[in-house]
Amino acid sequence: MFIRLIYYGTAQLNRSEEEVWLMPLGHLMDLWECHKQFTGIAKPKQELFIDDVIPVGL
Repeated sequence: MFIRLIYYGTAQLNRSEEEVWLMPLGHLMDLWECHKQFTGIAKPKQELFIDDVIPVGL
């Protein structure tokens, strides 16, 4: 599993191997999920728009 995470971090996320090793696992997984959504591999669980977050008239 760690070999795959190192590959994701270095090849797909353009990070150095040392940076990937020192990165918290949760942060690496969040970056990988964002990368998958950006490239269209995965879909977000919930899609929000700015109007859903900021109320009208604020």
